Amino acid sequence: MPLVNELPQWQALQQHWETLRLQHLRALFAADPRRAERMSIQAAGLYLDYSKNLITPDTLDLLLALAEAVDLRGWIERMFQGEPINNTEGRAVLHIALRNRSNHPILVEGCDVMPKVNRVLGQMESFVNRVRSGDWRGYTGERITDVVNIGIGGSNLGPKMVCTALTPYQSEALRVHFVSNIDAAHLVETLRHLDPARTLFIVASKTFTTQETLTNAHSARDWLVAALGDPKAVARHFVAVSTNAERVAAFGIDTANMFVFWDWVGGRYSLWSAIGLPIALSVGFERFSELLAGAHAMDEHFRTAPLAENMPVLMGLIGIWYINFAGARTQTVLPYDQSLRYLPAYLQQGDMESNGKGVTRDGTPVAYSTGPVVWGEPGTDGQHAFYQLIHQGTQLIPADFIGAIHSHYALGDHHPKLMANLFAQTEALMRGRTYDEALAELLASGMDEAHARFLAPHRTFPGNRPTNTLLMERLTPHTLGALIALYEHRIFTQGVIWGINSFDQWGVELGKQLAGVILDEIRQGKTTADHDPSTRLLVERFIQQRR
Repeated sequence: MPLVNELPQWQALQQHWETLRLQHLRALFAADPRRAERMSIQAAGLYLDYSKNLITPDTLDLLLALAEAVDLRGWIERMFQGEPINNTEGRAVLHIALRNRSNHPILVEGCDVMPKVNRVLGQMESFVNRVRSGDWRGYTGERITDVVNIGIGGSNLGPKMVCTALTPYQSEALRVHFVSNIDAAHLVETLRHLDPARTLFIVASKTFTTQETLTNAHSARDWLVAALGDPKAVARHFVAVSTNAERVAAFGIDTANMFVFWDWVGGRYSLWSAIGLPIALSVGFERFSELLAGAHAMDEHFRTAPLAENMPVLMGLIGIWYINFAGARTQTVLPYDQSLRYLPAYLQQGDMESNGKGVTRDGTPVAYSTGPVVWGEPGTDGQHAFYQLIHQGTQLIPADFIGAIHSHYALGDHHPKLMANLFAQTEALMRGRTYDEALAELLASGMDEAHARFLAPHRTFPGNRPTNTLLMERLTPHTLGALIALYEHRIFTQGVIWGINSFDQWGVELGKQLAGVILDEIRQGKTTADHDPSTRLLVERFIQQRR
């Protein structure tokens, strides 16, 4: 199979960019008064306007031809059919099964996985209802008021992002906290104001061997036992999301309170599984089910909609256009909703761990850019930080703007002002301001001509900066589920185009292995491994100064 950049469809796109790069979005809008109507789409409660991208109908036709050439539709179906498309680990990729609200069979090696999924969902629902109702009590008989999720990566970012996004739906009687960093400050500062008798811990680790998670979990257990005076208290204050029953039991957790998931659930795609237990505790199981339903609605759209009318596919292909033909190296996500403040960080892992690959599925080195650097900040904060670079810098930075028609917080005119900024930024990035416009504006203000001509270049904006705008009626569990699934499928679409495996993450392994070697050296008080001179000197300095 040739590399994608060797295909005639890829080469046609390269030639097309050389023509289109000389166009300006102002001209494209002037040439087609209905451009915004033609380049917008609705799905699963989300509205996407992609008209402010440097594309034409010909661009989309060429991108769709590339998608057909790599059999994108076939790869989508292979995922939904449970084929082992994670070829380096020999696994299916079935986060879509976790939110399969239609409950139609999904097979892995001939076995329907839905009975297992539904069994765990039922276990979660029962447990959540017991905790939220006060039926589940701590060791001393106190009601649980605080839940601390201990996990890292996908076991932390997804649940934390969703719980924060759904703050308006949270129970005031049950606060949820997250500890991920092995830095002691994270755990100590989280526990500082909590009552051990009223605190429940969720230890989220598939193998129950993750160093950061287990280190934090053991310290949390020591804190609890020291306060309550009995190791038996652990069984009433700790539950596990894991598959390793032996290690869970050895920790002191009753395996009846162990919630499982499967090897066809990748960590960064796992919030829909038992890893989402803190979400369900925070907002209730009914709302958690609505989150799953929103994702399922987007799944069905992704699977069934024609590629030309498919929201994740269009977003993915437009991203390919900028990364591989326009030379963009980053992608920014700008939610105009404070509740979505962790969404950019969540998508950093989702995208960069998935598509940060340098070889194809068969191990051939790629000769083109793959995953972009993903970053962003919420709302108007970013406008007073990095928007200057997007508007007038020398880099092309595609941007996704995300907002809601209605806010959960009806405080004066805060929300209209927030959304006015969103719309204004996308317009400014598209239109820009010419030198003549800047000069005329300065002269109209009464400035003398010499000073106006000096300032005009500094107040000139090139425009032509691409944006997508995603709108929802309101940020609800359903629309949030659809939004997350949209980005999951966008990532998958781009991985298929690049011919890479978006579902392994071998790049994180080497650092873990070396950290184990160095930790042993620190404990022994001397370096023994064959380190490079820099690392050896740093470790030795650390050891000596700790003495």
